[in-house]
Amino acid sequence: MAIDRNSLRGKLFIIIFGAHTRRGRQFDLILLWVILISVLVVCLESVPSIRMKYHPELYGLEMFFTLVFSLEYILRLYSHPKPLKYFFSFFGIIDLLSIIPFYLTVILPDGHFLVTIRILRLLRVFRILKLTSFVHHAHVLKTAIIASLQKITVFMLTIVALVLIIGTIMYVVEGEQHGFTSIPQSIYWAIVTITTVGYGDLTPQTPLGQVISSVVMIMGYAIIAVPTGIVTVEMSRSQPISKRRNSVECLSCGKEMPMNANYCSNCGHQLHD
Repeated sequence: MAIDRNSLRGKLFIIIFGAHTRRGRQFDLILLWVILISVLVVCLESVPSIRMKYHPELYGLEMFFTLVFSLEYILRLYSHPKPLKYFFSFFGIIDLLSIIPFYLTVILPDGHFLVTIRILRLLRVFRILKLTSFVHHAHVLKTAIIASLQKITVFMLTIVALVLIIGTIMYVVEGEQHGFTSIPQSIYWAIVTITTVGYGDLTPQTPLGQVISSVVMIMGYAIIAVPTGIVTVEMSRSQPISKRRNSVECLSCGKEMPMNANYCSNCGHQLHD
């Protein structure tokens, strides 16, 4: 559905979503500073000494920022030509999640601290500053992760089965007298050990248990490299494909344009650095 750019809704759309326009760029830069300040306020409020002294002021600021972001979210829904598309988009979900925690304080008193998730809204800086190369590389990484999803899922299921078996073995070998009081407790030890974290709160005492622990730790180094290798292979496969394309996607509106075009014919966004 097209929007009349001379109407109030159209003007709001240009300002709020038009990162390629002067007013849209100014709006988003102001918004980024407001996001940074609001996150800083929440972080300061979590410090006990500061909270005791300035709680009313900090809470008032957080309420103000939440109202600003709530109004901005409503205006985004109102001005977007396809509100549902924005609502279910990545940034739409992030924008909603950035304001919900404050309203949850009715049932979760400390829930407003979760508004630090709004720091993810700073990802818009890549579009605002026209850092197209960063957006392109982010797109390549996203494509590689999606392509690797099935392999990584199989790998993770294998790891789940492995830690279950190792945890059960350690429960039998060590027993409750050495801290392995249950199979879930032993599985926790297996996860901590196989990821090479090693908290040290639960350690095997028997010689056989220590041998198994050593083997599991050595396996951990090899296991960590597997998902990295899977994603790396998919990234190397995606690069030649992007180089052979005869078209380029506009990072502002998503329209496909000829590779030799410098600007998007739909929105005027610069296609190349």
